[in-house]
Amino acid sequence: MEKEQARTLEVLQLAVQMEADGKDFYQKASRKSSTRLAKDLFRQLANEEDVHRKKFVEIYGALKRGRKWPDVEPPLEKGKKIKSIFTEATKALDTGSKVAESELEAIKIAMDMEIRSYNLYQARSKETKLPVEKRFYETLAGEERGHHLALLGSYEYLSNPAGWFTQKEHWSLDGA
Repeated sequence: MEKEQARTLEVLQLAVQMEADGKDFYQKASRKSSTRLAKDLFRQLANEEDVHRKKFVEIYGALKRGRKWPDVEPPLEKGKKIKSIFTEATKALDTGSKVAESELEAIKIAMDMEIRSYNLYQARSKETKLPVEKRFYETLAGEERGHHLALLGSYEYLSNPAGWFTQKEHWSLDGA
């Protein structure tokens, strides 16, 4: 039991650090971004990472005080805000406009960060025996996956808007 508790605290500490690092990265990336889509997306991701971090801190504090894993509601953004940011931005960006390579690189780094978070939370959800902890990590893994997909869509859109529209809107040259 003591070994399990130590592992739980270790993962929580790592998660707090990853979420804090993510927030910092997203805030900086938002300030440096030239497109509305990237700027707004990074800002929203920074906010969501901070919500995640606060949940982890709350749980960590309870466990350190000798309590059981608290029945904390996991954050349930479900990507609604991110989807609306993407929808609005795709209406505004000209398909011929160029995006800075540094902005695309920031999105690639962000995708990697989200995958690492997803992998950690998925692994922990399978590792733990505690149902409430399992649900918490499964929910967070889902959110991190949603973040990754939003970043991937943004990358595809910003790197090739015309190609993105062709793929997403199923434009065809055969007249069908």
